[in-house]
Amino acid sequence: MFDFWRKASQPPVSENPVSLFRSWDGKQRADAPPAEFAAPAKPVYAEVATTRDGKDITRGWLSDDFRLPPQDEILESFGKGISPYDLYREVLSDWQVRSTFQQRQLALVAAEWEVEPGGTRRADKNAAALLEEMLKTVGFDDASVGMHYGVFYGFAIGECLWARDGSTVAMDAIRVRDRRRFCYLPSGELCLLTQKDAMRGEALPERKFWTFATGADHDDEPYGMGLAHWLYWPVRFKRGNVKFWLIAAEKFGSPTAVGWFPPGTSSEDRTRLLAALKAIQTDSGIILPEGMRAELLEPSRIAGIDYERLCIYMDQAIAKICLGQVMTSEAVGGQYKAEIQAGVKGDLVKADADLICESFNRGPARWLTEWNFPGAAPPRVFRHAEPEEDLTARAERERKIFDMGYRPTLAGVEEVYGGEWEEVSGGRQPAVSETGDSRPPLASDAQQGADAPRSPSPAFAASPARPAPAAPLVERLGREADPLIGALLAPVRDLLAKSADLSEFRAGILDLYPDLDPAPFAALMAQALAVADAAGRFDIIQEP
Repeated sequence: MFDFWRKASQPPVSENPVSLFRSWDGKQRADAPPAEFAAPAKPVYAEVATTRDGKDITRGWLSDDFRLPPQDEILESFGKGISPYDLYREVLSDWQVRSTFQQRQLALVAAEWEVEPGGTRRADKNAAALLEEMLKTVGFDDASVGMHYGVFYGFAIGECLWARDGSTVAMDAIRVRDRRRFCYLPSGELCLLTQKDAMRGEALPERKFWTFATGADHDDEPYGMGLAHWLYWPVRFKRGNVKFWLIAAEKFGSPTAVGWFPPGTSSEDRTRLLAALKAIQTDSGIILPEGMRAELLEPSRIAGIDYERLCIYMDQAIAKICLGQVMTSEAVGGQYKAEIQAGVKGDLVKADADLICESFNRGPARWLTEWNFPGAAPPRVFRHAEPEEDLTARAERERKIFDMGYRPTLAGVEEVYGGEWEEVSGGRQPAVSETGDSRPPLASDAQQGADAPRSPSPAFAASPARPAPAAPLVERLGREADPLIGALLAPVRDLLAKSADLSEFRAGILDLYPDLDPAPFAALMAQALAVADAAGRFDIIQEP
């Protein structure tokens, strides 16, 4: 009976080896292996922190019969009606917002798009060719502009109109829909708000709508967090400021007429004086009774300076939010700063292009491929949003490489500079010495006669460049490192062979550490790092 109770009180045996080194009360035993020797836990494949099971504490419990509201405190506080996004439509009507955001849109569609096959098989190439033809038909640039407003609002929805062309499922058009007509359910399902069901919405078919969300700092917000959220307060402050600016301009824009009358003036004369003061604002001359006079009171300060400064500040804030900088929207700064900040704008444009194209690749591009070419790798749509390379700077760099003793290939020249090229035989080329230095031809060389051998023309190379000069050094360092590593690990191997268990080995390695001398190995590693640095510099110079 006692043995039965003792066995029942002990914890069950686990598959984890570490549990075997715990006492009956669950405490870690002294001879237990360290944590790094524990068996790893098995992966959990189910989604744990999902928002579709009603456990999201940030939103509270929501029934599937009600739509999911956006987690945007501005829309929650100031949005009215069935569609709170009307608030952000007013933000887009600001002239600075419209101007800067339009710059971003135009730069997006200015980047040429291209369809790249997902593989090298014939089916992969055919799928890419079909998608490219369809995108030309539906107008991918127009669809990209409409979907780009999702960057402003936070999310975008486009409906794909499918058609049947023989045995092929074709894309007939892409219609960008008004986001105010849609909502998400707590289950994550996209629904269409209708007159019949304006609270929950009607369910939508699968593989029909192209959607994306952006700007939120987590994936639990299907509505995203667009630029409008950050533009709301600058636009609102600017509008209030302009209102007061107009009032001040009306008040202080023209002088105020002031009249004086002597004591005992009748009310009729006072009325007559007031009428004259009002007339002085528009008439060129007035008549006053004797004893009365009128003057124009000039404002003591210039109205509008503070108001203008605040407007400029808010416009700059809007430009920073939309473009990441102000110099592409304001005529300030020098050329160097303008080039740097134009690069910031280019980064934003590339991010927008990647967002739209990748969402299309995960949606319509994949659907069309699976319908028409089952088993083929889906093609990829992308835009050439990278800034154009400075060919002048590249030519100067390649000139220096040529002076070092290397020459470009004909295929490389045609790829970089375009056009059609051919080798110039017997042309004027700078002479290259054995050390790699270029020099102009000497007069003594010209006096040697016509029969003197000419320097070979550095024609286009037919083979790749010579091997890296660091390769022999790498092999030598490898040979020198083997005995050093063996001498460093020999005492450790001996200790491991003599140790009865892991605890004894752990105690012995701590005693052995002071006797280990890593100085020779460290010196060799320093040489290896120097060689690696030199090899890296060589590879950069050798880049086409």
